[in-house]
Amino acid sequence: MLESYFTIRSDGESEIEIKKSRFICALKRVYSEEEAKAFIAQKKKEHWKANHNCTAFVIGEKSDIQRSSDDGEPSGTAGIPMLEVLKKQELINVVAVVTRYFGGTKLGSGGLIRAYSHAVSHALAKIGLVEGKLQQEIRLTINYPNLGTLQHFMEHKPYTLQDTIYGEQVEIICLVDEPNAEQFMAEVTEQLNGQVAFKEGDCSYHEQPIIKKEHTNDI
Repeated sequence: MLESYFTIRSDGESEIEIKKSRFICALKRVYSEEEAKAFIAQKKKEHWKANHNCTAFVIGEKSDIQRSSDDGEPSGTAGIPMLEVLKKQELINVVAVVTRYFGGTKLGSGGLIRAYSHAVSHALAKIGLVEGKLQQEIRLTINYPNLGTLQHFMEHKPYTLQDTIYGEQVEIICLVDEPNAEQFMAEVTEQLNGQVAFKEGDCSYHEQPIIKKEHTNDI
């Protein structure tokens, strides 16, 4: 399993206009080539009057599946530039469809490459990205006098305190990046002089919004 990955925060779309041509970029999370193709077919049906519906997608933990289509634009001016934006952002499991309604002014090969790239990067910036990290759930059982010490420790460490359950003792539910689980338990044990019991829960992905530099070209 991957320790971490990047993808889009949610499905969505954005629109830009370049020399009176409309470029509408729709993005969606997908987990198979069949899902990607179904979304592309849906967008082509929705925008059947458009001049072009160009596409690109990256699927798989190691970006195993990569496809692109110029859909009638000059070869190499749409699908590949779109795919390159997704790859530069290191995204996985996402499909992009850029619909173009021609405005009457030809952009030339360079102009098309910049336009389709910008349409995707603009949509990514609008929708936002997330980083998914494989994290281990660890439950800590401690006595009440140690609660303040543990809370202070957590405030200054890259660990997530997810929940606190108060009973005869205090149960703290923490999320720790999977590779750091043993280190976390060792640090807590030292902080609390061994007055802590651990129970490991599930290991799963948790996503957090990120601010990532937009890869774009000037039009």
